[in-house]
Amino acid sequence: MRHLLATAAACALTAVSIVTAHAHATLEKAEAAPGSYKAVIRIPHGCDGQPTETVRVEVPEGYIGVKPQPKAGWDLAIESGDYAHPYKLHGRDVSAGPRVVTWSGGALQDAHYDEFVLSGTLAGVEAGQSLFFKTLQLCADGKVAWDQVPAPGQDPHALDHPAPGLTILAAGGGQGGHAMNHGAAAAGDVVTAGDIEIASAWARAMLSGQKAAGAYLTVTNKGGAADRLLGGSSPAAGKVEVHTMEVVDDVMTMRPVEGGLEIPAGGTVELKPGSYHVMFMDVAKPFAEGDTVPVTLRFEKAGEVELSLPVRVVKGAGQNHGHGHKD
Repeated sequence: MRHLLATAAACALTAVSIVTAHAHATLEKAEAAPGSYKAVIRIPHGCDGQPTETVRVEVPEGYIGVKPQPKAGWDLAIESGDYAHPYKLHGRDVSAGPRVVTWSGGALQDAHYDEFVLSGTLAGVEAGQSLFFKTLQLCADGKVAWDQVPAPGQDPHALDHPAPGLTILAAGGGQGGHAMNHGAAAAGDVVTAGDIEIASAWARAMLSGQKAAGAYLTVTNKGGAADRLLGGSSPAAGKVEVHTMEVVDDVMTMRPVEGGLEIPAGGTVELKPGSYHVMFMDVAKPFAEGDTVPVTLRFEKAGEVELSLPVRVVKGAGQNHGHGHKD
């Protein structure tokens, strides 16, 4: 009984933390290395009880080649303009692109939560730099502007309406830009294998005694036919599989993805905490923050791709994410 009460209390605390975290408009992933980046902007509520009808996002300098994700029931508008200076994107110079993206005509109720997604490339940015996605919610008779940028050294939580902020991480060692198919590349690199492009790859730190850990990455298929991520191998683990997380009868379960994870033609799939992920099992030595973990991923059409994953601790979350497997 005491254990059940403690568990219930922990769950309640987690729920409160989630609600608190969503009080402001935020980015799902608030840290990223240069390269491909999907900006998922979370809108947590409306305007004093009114539904949100328009969401307008200013694209920060250094986030280029942006493509917004359409939303059913919403109109999508893009305002393009010049960048502060030219950038290299996919081997060519670009000096202009989307600067403002607006979703309008929808009805996001005040009691509901939704996400608005941009896909682009972080370029010309340095480790420690911050980018801010100034966001405006418009309702029938009001608005909420998430546009305050903290002064140097100021805690953004001290602001009433902070703009969703992104902190740039250091790019990994090795080749910059596009790596060769069989050359191991770090998370700061964009790795290509045939039509497949991999970015933002990393592994979660483990606790002592854990035998399983997750790894995460973004996979884009530039080709005209679907591919599948089938699994992989690593000298650091006995088995590497593609897993998914889902809730069944109020119980969170983890299981392998039968037949591999489909990467649709022209599409992007993000493997992230709480969703699809690469699972390292039977790990002999727990992954520690600052380590790198070698892994070879195997695709049905693109073949094998070698990566070197930096190990990170997920801030604001417990480290016991060993996937619930019993050894």
